[in-house]
Amino acid sequence: MNKKIKIVLCIILALLIVSIGFGVYYVNDYYHAESSIAHYLEGNENITVEKINNGYYLDGPGNDSALIFYPGAKVEYTAYMPLLMNLSNNGVDCFLVEMPFNIAFFGKDRADEIISNDSYHHNNWYISGHSLGGTVASDYASCNSNRLKGIILVASYPNSNITTPVLMVYGTNDNVLNKKNLKESKEYIKGELDEIIIDGANHAQFGFYGKQNKDGIAGISQDEQINQTVNYMLEFINKTSA
Repeated sequence: MNKKIKIVLCIILALLIVSIGFGVYYVNDYYHAESSIAHYLEGNENITVEKINNGYYLDGPGNDSALIFYPGAKVEYTAYMPLLMNLSNNGVDCFLVEMPFNIAFFGKDRADEIISNDSYHHNNWYISGHSLGGTVASDYASCNSNRLKGIILVASYPNSNITTPVLMVYGTNDNVLNKKNLKESKEYIKGELDEIIIDGANHAQFGFYGKQNKDGIAGISQDEQINQTVNYMLEFINKTSA
């Protein structure tokens, strides 16, 4: 082996090592759920929280409607337990999906194994997600509109055609959400659209994972942001499931 070939191989090996190192760093650099989340995993007198394959099932007092939730990119999925516990407590069973490497892009079709599972007998299925999780959920909805009653995009927007009813919820103080892309994305929504803008809400307070880089400062409490969001979600589900 001549000297030039050795140099080339050394360069390739070095680039490979750097790429692997960066990849390991990237997938392990994420927003962790706050420690207060732990007690939500135990459920309460109204809700049974069950660990299932790739996530959690929140079985509350409702039986008819269920929502599948995709977490935001690089956010530990359990950070959304308070939002979904609130929703489940109000009659909508919830499935919180764990994504490979905390990035929903790698688990777009994980809703399939839930909807297709004969253990669940809900008549009305919804899919939802926060930020990138919502965009990936919209991709799933685009290909599975016949299985869904609607999609709920939390600080998110679609990038493919959606024929099912859509609820968009985001805040005035959200500096992470690309508002230009959101506006342009509405051309993909071919059916009914409900757009809700919560005054004072920011990007990160939809989940319990602390402050997010480049986000705006919220003008309302996290509990208020969660409660308003759940109320709008319930209104949408009650309207579209009728």
